[in-house]
Amino acid sequence: MKKLLNTLFINQPDVYLSLDGDNIVLLKEEEKLGRLPLHNLESIVSFGYTGASPALMGYCADRNISLVFFTMNGRFLARVIGESRGNVVLRKKQYRVSDDEQMSAKVARNFIVGKIYNNKWIIERMTRDYPLRVNVAQFKEISQQLSSLILEVRECEDLERLRGLEGQAAISYNKLFDQMILQQKEDFYFHFRSRRPPLDNVNAMLSFAYTLLANDMASALEGVGLDAYVGFLHRDRPGRASLALDVMEELRGVYVDRFVLSLINKRVVSKDDFLKKENGAVIMTDDARKKFLTAWQNKKQEKITHPFLGEKIAWGLVPHAQALLLARYLRNDLDEYPPFLWK
Repeated sequence: MKKLLNTLFINQPDVYLSLDGDNIVLLKEEEKLGRLPLHNLESIVSFGYTGASPALMGYCADRNISLVFFTMNGRFLARVIGESRGNVVLRKKQYRVSDDEQMSAKVARNFIVGKIYNNKWIIERMTRDYPLRVNVAQFKEISQQLSSLILEVRECEDLERLRGLEGQAAISYNKLFDQMILQQKEDFYFHFRSRRPPLDNVNAMLSFAYTLLANDMASALEGVGLDAYVGFLHRDRPGRASLALDVMEELRGVYVDRFVLSLINKRVVSKDDFLKKENGAVIMTDDARKKFLTAWQNKKQEKITHPFLGEKIAWGLVPHAQALLLARYLRNDLDEYPPFLWK
């Protein structure tokens, strides 16, 4: 159980939520795990299938406390709310900002600041931890380039130019990615990003992990009442969760890239976990995907200190924290959206 930004997160399996007076009570096999007053909660987020009592649902609906249900793996199931008061106002604001490219740029640039900042500190950490195994001079030079790009992004109010700056940063960062692969160099290498289809083992893992992160991000956004399909940097396209792709930008390197690198460098995966199809596409075997997903779920349980909130949370709650902060910003509770800045 974790309380964050007036939201209660229940991430233990098989916990039933019930009502006792003005309190929520957490039960597991009839054992009481916890009890918390409801009067200062805005939302309750539960991971698992056990559910909640009708009395608690009715109490929350009457007081505009949303109840959100996810699977233990983080897939969005449902959001239960009463009258559409705050939710409709939030989405209308989201749509207005999305329709105005200048307003969109002011939000989107913070996603990109977070992405470049985090990639810079991935590079800096490599020079600190493995100074004899990477080209430190090249790493430091690109780190400086990224610092300069952050300053430009912070002042950018044009979406097209913002995309160009993000592209420059990605090219610089990708030049170093292959050096960050420290083990199994014959079988795992990165020459360029290939998506559809992935053409090597590293790109196959990156594509799979980015898909997992996008799904987690979309679920988190739906959980706070935002429309995951209406973005600011990524524009509207049928079937694309544009806002999820926006917010996950800042987490790509620090969440996915470091995860994939750790699987390679710790030899969790090997060349035998991949298959090459006739069209050149590389895919993971069924057993490799199971192994990958187990490691992904374990990663989501690791604790970090959130850089803006200053609280210890699991990695798996970071998308939910960022979704909450974005909703707060759109409601004018924050002056600007605070990106996730890892160091």
